[in-house]
Amino acid sequence: MEESYLQSVIRRFRHHKAGVVSFWIVAVIIVLALLAPVLAPYGPQEITSEFSAAPSLKHLLGTDQIGRDVLSRLLYGTRVSLFVGFMATVISTMLGVLLGLLAGYVGGALDMILMRFTDMVMSFPYILLILVASVIFKPGLWSIILIFGFVDWPGVARLVRGSILSIKEQDYVKSSQIAGMPRSYILFSDILPNVMTNILVFATTVMATSILDEAALSFLGMGIQPPAASLGNMLNGAESVTVLTGMPWLWISPGLVIIILVVCVNFVGDALRDALDPTAVV
Repeated sequence: MEESYLQSVIRRFRHHKAGVVSFWIVAVIIVLALLAPVLAPYGPQEITSEFSAAPSLKHLLGTDQIGRDVLSRLLYGTRVSLFVGFMATVISTMLGVLLGLLAGYVGGALDMILMRFTDMVMSFPYILLILVASVIFKPGLWSIILIFGFVDWPGVARLVRGSILSIKEQDYVKSSQIAGMPRSYILFSDILPNVMTNILVFATTVMATSILDEAALSFLGMGIQPPAASLGNMLNGAESVTVLTGMPWLWISPGLVIIILVVCVNFVGDALRDALDPTAVV
């Protein structure tokens, strides 16, 4: 029986051992984060009777300086960081795909205007652009999501545009044009499905970057604001030498989760790239 494209993709993905392991690690982390209200022994802002307590049976990851359970905050904080990464990726990808489709297919003056605007955005240092935007807008969950969403789109736009410049010359696209099919049909039915592979792979990179950037901004006090928990502002509480040396349980667990998430999402992206490449031989 002939193998379908989906079966071929799954088979190729399974051959990427690091990608498979990373996929399951990310899946487990997502499930734990979604079940935070059920699994967390305490509320994320609940103050217990123990302050700066070391890990114990009562508090598996200890407590912070004001008595909040670190494990509970880690579960809720991971959920917030994942939500920021996912929503920022969705916004930036949709915006980049739309602008890339228009620039690549329509061409002419519209292509020139959109690409010059894209070049202008990309010419600013990435982290500086994020820092300036976070200073202008009030720090908070949706502010951070929108900042990342509107900063990360140029890479997607250029990727989509470059792919469309070659795809729109293909015979099946020319046939649709000759048949008088609407431009929207050609863009979203003939062209877009053929660039989805590149978009999916690039989206994993954007998500990993967004998670890391959220952690960096929150660590600097410009992202998710206390008392809400995120992986970044959990690290913010461990800035002093006293905490770094005397209370390592406050920064080791959120730091490890950030590293694991970013590395695993990138490995999944690598595996997807290999699995979705029809020229690869496995």
